Amino acid sequence: MADGGNGRGTVRIALDGVTLSRAGRPVLQDVSLSTDARRIGVLGRNGSGKTTLARLLCGLISPDKGTVRVGGIDVARDRRAALRTVGILFQNPDHQIIFPTVTEELTFGLTQMGQDKAQAARTVSRVLSDFGKRHWAEAATHSLSHGQKQLVCLMAVIAMAPRVVILDEPFSGLDLVTRLQLGAYLARIDATVVHITHDPQALRGYDLAIWLDAGEIAQSGAAPGVIDAYVARMTELGAGDDLSDLAG
Repeated sequence: MADGGNGRGTVRIALDGVTLSRAGRPVLQDVSLSTDARRIGVLGRNGSGKTTLARLLCGLISPDKGTVRVGGIDVARDRRAALRTVGILFQNPDHQIIFPTVTEELTFGLTQMGQDKAQAARTVSRVLSDFGKRHWAEAATHSLSHGQKQLVCLMAVIAMAPRVVILDEPFSGLDLVTRLQLGAYLARIDATVVHITHDPQALRGYDLAIWLDAGEIAQSGAAPGVIDAYVARMTELGAGDDLSDLAG
């Protein structure tokens, strides 16, 4: 299926023989995948390679071997195109927010993309209005709650209109009400979404699920089948008495 424009078509994500090591330890091993699904979930235990995959998909790091293409773009080689194509929402918003006010935070990425001051101001105003947060315009980012900061980061990503949005454990540390509220915003994203999580229930209803285990794809396919297999395996491991195995 051909790639479409932002939010108005599909985007093919293709990994071919992707291998990456850190300090001599393999993190991802010969990972290959090609999909144009619109809602993609990535499951795995801690240390399975999920966050590394997220960083590869947006071009923040390069594989030792293989290629990562998003919408036909080699994101490791063409950083400018990658910035326009893929946005990422990290687990901890304090690692992402760098400016003192919400408007400044939302404006930064737009100016990096080449928008002038007036264009950026119009875009920020539109995004704040779309999210019902115009009253946040001059709010101090340090005064916001964890969930509010995460929403600011999401708005900053959406403002840049990427074709693909990577969510790296976006609900970590949030209470149930905030998770539900943020989840409602995430459901509105008009782009391909890659949601990385250790929580299988967060991926119910997704088009595709990928189960990463020790840097390899253990299973991929329709979300219900992959989720059920993952839960069954985690239940099996949890019933054991080898705590060293549970440390992953």
